[in-house]
Amino acid sequence: MTGGTIARYLAEGVDVRVLTFTLGEEGEVIGEEWSQLAADGGADQLGGYRILELTRALAALTPAGSAPVRPRFLGGAGRWRDSGMAGAPSADHPRALVGAPFDDLVAALVAEIVDFAPQVIVTYDDAGTYGHPDHKLVHATTVAAVPEAAERLGGAHLKVYESVTEQSALAVGLTAASGRVPQGWRMPGTDELPSYPDETITTEIDVRPQLHLKAAALAAHATQVTVAASGTEYALSNNIVQPILDREHFVRTAGHPGDGVGPGREIDLFAGVV
Repeated sequence: MTGGTIARYLAEGVDVRVLTFTLGEEGEVIGEEWSQLAADGGADQLGGYRILELTRALAALTPAGSAPVRPRFLGGAGRWRDSGMAGAPSADHPRALVGAPFDDLVAALVAEIVDFAPQVIVTYDDAGTYGHPDHKLVHATTVAAVPEAAERLGGAHLKVYESVTEQSALAVGLTAASGRVPQGWRMPGTDELPSYPDETITTEIDVRPQLHLKAAALAAHATQVTVAASGTEYALSNNIVQPILDREHFVRTAGHPGDGVGPGREIDLFAGVV
């Protein structure tokens, strides 16, 4: 959802840090080649392989000639484990993120924010995009950590954004995709893909120049994502078509608005930052 934005700001020379809370150990695996790495496939080594995928994805988003952005993990790689979807037995694992003391998660994130001293933070919405318990917990942890980190940074005014999908952009993308659905894929049903009403969007980032990089980064996550030959759509393991959007959308939840287009809609995450 934010690959284009990451690539755009890296190209502009912005110092970008990508922080992940787990390794995605409980995820489903597309195809047979790496299926035995899954938690239920025997080896339970998927998390380690996904570090490689994330590393490749960030390298794809990094401008040529620059040192690739390296992934970071809250508490260090492997500190907390993917909890799986709601109701899954994996939530009972002793290292499952959802079982971690909330104060420990907040303290670890505060330390990351203070160390980096960013001007802008991007996170999930309160639904975790599609309801994943870990995504929702990332949101809650961020909400709790930002004020404490800002205070420790001398009262810094951090801009905080939630990454979302604009309703009309999704509709346009799906209409374009409807004529080129790969074999074995299907179009989503009504409201099957989450989106936000246009009037709730505060910020729109144009990533058309970075669209090919975004597609390459998605393709790097081959155990999780299949990118269509067109380079304009992708699907998760459910084979539901999703457009690779050339504009990425956000809801600003903290910080002051900047100059943009339309009433209240920014075109730069750093608008208004001094």
